[in-house]
Amino acid sequence: MNLDFSQIVPSIPFIVEGVIVTLKIVIFAVLLGFALGVVLALMKIGRIKVLAWFADAYTSVFRGTPLVLQLVLIYFGIPQLTGVDIGPFPSAVIAFGLNSAAYVSEIIRAGILAIDKGQREAALALGIPYKLMMRDIILPQALKNILPALMNEFITLTKESAVVTVIGAMDVMRRAYIVGGQVYRYIEPLLIAGLIYYVLVMLLTLLGKALEGRLRKSD
Repeated sequence: MNLDFSQIVPSIPFIVEGVIVTLKIVIFAVLLGFALGVVLALMKIGRIKVLAWFADAYTSVFRGTPLVLQLVLIYFGIPQLTGVDIGPFPSAVIAFGLNSAAYVSEIIRAGILAIDKGQREAALALGIPYKLMMRDIILPQALKNILPALMNEFITLTKESAVVTVIGAMDVMRRAYIVGGQVYRYIEPLLIAGLIYYVLVMLLTLLGKALEGRLRKSD
């Protein structure tokens, strides 16, 4: 194998710095996706048909089109439609957040529906308002059950964040491409990038297992 990392070693810190950009995008996108996902899930199980239809249509569109297409449309489409320039970072957060919300909403919806209906009936019989019932009784139990699925979605989002390189965001992948262009060797910096993503995914996996263990102990 004709691999030579000697020219790449000095540029490894430059590639690693992209982790900060990647994590910022993922963290903000996760927060946006989770918040919007909860709202969409409640809309889907609600009694207002218009909202349920909207939530289903939203999920269908964002699950049925490529993430990279959504990213590019937001990055180039918003300035064209509004005349307001939007940078790679906010474009990535918006695109990943909106996309993640579609998947998270289905996970949360399934988690809520898995809760015994008797608990809802008992809460309503006690006169507990619907919002309080969802916030204090149903959602906490649902989150315990769907935590592995949510962590899997966040891990997938971390890996898919590499597509931000197409709009020029200086993440790990973009920096690996830059280093490859400077030394005319692409396999080595891409292998470094792959190792970085692997480490991030393993750390998230361990975090998910730790959280799941704590939740089980609290039962």
